[in-house]
Amino acid sequence: MAKLRKDDILKLARLSRLRLSDEEVRQFGDELSAILEYVEQLASVDTSDLEPTAQVTGLTNVLRPDTIIDYHETPEALLKNAPATEKGYIKVKRVLG
Repeated sequence: MAKLRKDDILKLARLSRLRLSDEEVRQFGDELSAILEYVEQLASVDTSDLEPTAQVTGLTNVLRPDTIIDYHETPEALLKNAPATEKGYIKVKRVLG
């Protein structure tokens, strides 16, 4: 593939809402051209004799056993470790407006 033109880089910058200096346009042009050349190399690799795979371990839906663990602690004892509590709950700062 040919090296990316300045117009291509400026269009990508505009679509990305980036302001680029002339030096950055040149730098990104070189870097993106190198990336596209690498992608072309990957695309040219013959994989016709390979079986398609989505994952390689063969494992499916591996879950831990759902068991109750008794920590021998009362809710009150656990709440003592919280920096702030209110009505038996841990009090935290508001997350959503």
